[in-house]
Amino acid sequence: MVRNKNFWFMLLGDAVLVLLSYYAAYFLRFDGDIPPVFFAGFVKTVVWVVPLKLLCFNFFDQYKGMWRYTSLHDIIDLLKACLTSSAIIALMLLLAVRFIGFPRSVFAIDFILTFFMVGGYRVAIRLFYSRMNGHFAVSSLWKPPADAKNILLIGAGDAGEKLLREIMETANLQYNVVGFLDDDTHKMNRSIHGVPVLGAVDQIQKVVKKNRVEEIIIAIPSVRGEQMRRIVGLCEQTGKRFRTVPGIWELIEGKVSVKRIRDVTLADLLGREEVHLDEDGIEQYLSGKKVLVTGAGGSIGSELVRQICRFGPAALGLLDFSEFNLFSIEMECRQLFEDIPVHPFLVDIRDEESLEQTFREFRPDVVFHAAAYKHVPMQEVNPWEAVVNNICGTRNVAETALRYETGRFVLVSTDKAVRPVNVMGATKRVAEMLIESINGGRTRFMAVRFGNVIGSSGSVIPLFQEQIARGTPVTVTHREVTRYFMSIPEAAQLILQAGAMGTGGEIFILDMGTPVRILDMAEDLIRLSGLEPYTDIPIAFTGLRPGEKLYEELITEGEGIVSTEHEKILVLRGNTVDRGRLESCIEELKRIARTHDAPAIKKKLHEIVAEYSPQL
Repeated sequence: MVRNKNFWFMLLGDAVLVLLSYYAAYFLRFDGDIPPVFFAGFVKTVVWVVPLKLLCFNFFDQYKGMWRYTSLHDIIDLLKACLTSSAIIALMLLLAVRFIGFPRSVFAIDFILTFFMVGGYRVAIRLFYSRMNGHFAVSSLWKPPADAKNILLIGAGDAGEKLLREIMETANLQYNVVGFLDDDTHKMNRSIHGVPVLGAVDQIQKVVKKNRVEEIIIAIPSVRGEQMRRIVGLCEQTGKRFRTVPGIWELIEGKVSVKRIRDVTLADLLGREEVHLDEDGIEQYLSGKKVLVTGAGGSIGSELVRQICRFGPAALGLLDFSEFNLFSIEMECRQLFEDIPVHPFLVDIRDEESLEQTFREFRPDVVFHAAAYKHVPMQEVNPWEAVVNNICGTRNVAETALRYETGRFVLVSTDKAVRPVNVMGATKRVAEMLIESINGGRTRFMAVRFGNVIGSSGSVIPLFQEQIARGTPVTVTHREVTRYFMSIPEAAQLILQAGAMGTGGEIFILDMGTPVRILDMAEDLIRLSGLEPYTDIPIAFTGLRPGEKLYEELITEGEGIVSTEHEKILVLRGNTVDRGRLESCIEELKRIARTHDAPAIKKKLHEIVAEYSPQL
């Protein structure tokens, strides 16, 4: 720091201002005519008062930051430094001379002058650099570029203020914020950094026309469901492009930024509430631990990886059978989380020897098992693959974890395991039973069951989007088919939360909220694309596919359900599973799978999972 010429420039500037403040305090106290006896006191003390204040400034990190980025945090630290130095000076004079020859009011005036003069010095430097960059950080001086795009912010809250401040302070952002819209009546006719709140959201048509708005940004990360539908509907009526800031659970670093603005998605319209996590509990079992994620390149697995990295694992193991998916998530981790050692394993969970080698080399403390086949119709016509991957693969990973005394093992399951009518659901239910039966020793085994996630590889939404892009009819299986949905980040966060709560043998169920009609989703996606359902894009009904239900369930009859301390997680206590019998059935099922006899496989699955009703 002392080798930096800017440090000496800052130190000299502060020294001059502190000296002037101290002299001005005497000057003001005596109305410009300082008596010789008091001036002598000033001369005696100034030689140590100035260095003392500079030391206090240094103690409160006033010379570590860059003044061109002076913030409220820096001003608060300066206030602490001024208070501390004034208190020390007063205490020293009280103990030494009981303030004889030193007017007490001088030190109060000196404190005020020092804070405002030194603070003003820092703010002036920030203004200077803001001007050099083409923008002023103060609203009264800020002028957008002449060719800037007129934008309107919906939401005059913290997120809106952060976006406005970033636009004001970043020279290459060609935006002119004409104003805010907010339904909070207390914000009407107010302003943020000089930018006015122009009215309520319902007035958007008039505001857009009057101010020649070219783009609208919805700056309310917490808004979802019906509120978002209303805002989106009003934005659509303007005919202007509109975008939004991500939801709270998408902001891994918790930062709202112009760079994160994106188009409104279906997830924004679902009505999912913000997830509140027990971060201390999650950190306790992940921080400093080796964590292995199977299926790490998939939609759920990759998001689990991102969320796990927030909690500082000692090392991260990425296991996947897809070379491209594994490479993609490995590169992302190395770029975004440079301080976390990453170990990629190109391994098929059906290969016991490769799994053994992986555990021997990595020795994980925690395993999240997300690798599975999930496409219902595909597994219906290839049931042997579902058996070998979803059941035998899970057994391989679980038994290897048990041998290497892994602390926790979390199986990612599905709502399709409840009263299954398809092979995928039946095989995942067998995997759950396997986890329940194998629990014991030093490894805590648990499963987490939830419904569909928007944007996953097995979701219907990408198919709808492709059909809309091509202009072909959107195909819905049935008018009344419904599914439970949540976002990928929300699902991953709740999986981590469930892992923190498990003691072993549980099946956790995530609160999926209210089921959503697939037809409504298709209509919303068409509208979000700027088109009108049935007019611009037709919707065709194709009938339920093999293995599909009209409605999904999350709990099956006979399962005991218990609430937990987390409002979005329940725990199921099923019947005790006989491990010996289950192992015998799995071996028989494995033998039948080698014959590729689909009816025989489904029949055997029904013997293991009594509630399974196969479509033969």
